Amino acid sequence: MSRMPMGQFYPADSPMHRLDPRVKLVCLTVFVMLLLFTTNWLGLGVAAAGVLLLVGVARVPFRVLVRSLRMVFYILAFAMLINVFLTPGETVLFSVGFVQIATEGMLRAALMASRLVILVMASSLLTLTTSPIKLTDGIEALLRPTPLPAHDIAMMMTIALRMIPTLAEETEKIMKAQKARGASFSGSPLKRAKAFLPILVPLFVSSFKRADELATAMEARCYRGGANRTKLYPLHMRRVDWFALCAGLLFCGGLAFLQIIW
Repeated sequence: MSRMPMGQFYPADSPMHRLDPRVKLVCLTVFVMLLLFTTNWLGLGVAAAGVLLLVGVARVPFRVLVRSLRMVFYILAFAMLINVFLTPGETVLFSVGFVQIATEGMLRAALMASRLVILVMASSLLTLTTSPIKLTDGIEALLRPTPLPAHDIAMMMTIALRMIPTLAEETEKIMKAQKARGASFSGSPLKRAKAFLPILVPLFVSSFKRADELATAMEARCYRGGANRTKLYPLHMRRVDWFALCAGLLFCGGLAFLQIIW
């Protein structure tokens, strides 16, 4: 669990790592919005090709990115089963009573699964190529023109992302301690679910303890939100950042065009 890449930063020297975080945030937001409305295989294929191209540019090992799919495997499997069994269709492949499997249901399940896989990989690529500090600065810079508390929102999102691998590591430690005392996490899914219940209480206690310690440390360092704060490395858009932003938006525009004409 501690090796899950969601919320972790993979250090490397690549063009993706050197891009301005605001460019990556804007492109990812537009890409996700268009991907949710993409309902044809051509658009999903183009989107998948774009994500794989960015993975190569980012120099992130593909196996590291694939680990992020473990977190949504059960959700993905459940959603696929729902679409397979509950989607009516004219071409029925299998039917027993009121349960039937149609070609349309299988195609819809495959389409939904492909969309979710691309979405998770693109989101993981953002956190893998952007450090938490840069991610905070990018979110704050994008929200600053709005009336929202930009710095507070950016800080909360960054802390939440940073706590994902920490909680995963803490869960793994509790599981090892439970195994040392004779607990078993194998067997049927129902048995494994019951075995995880004793882990929730110490995990919640540890989470609140970590949150309290973090708040105390921030107060001891006179943290007062974004009031009168300066930045050691202020963000500046370079030519390559503007080029990447235009290329990303053009790519998203191509996805929207494919969805319209398909």
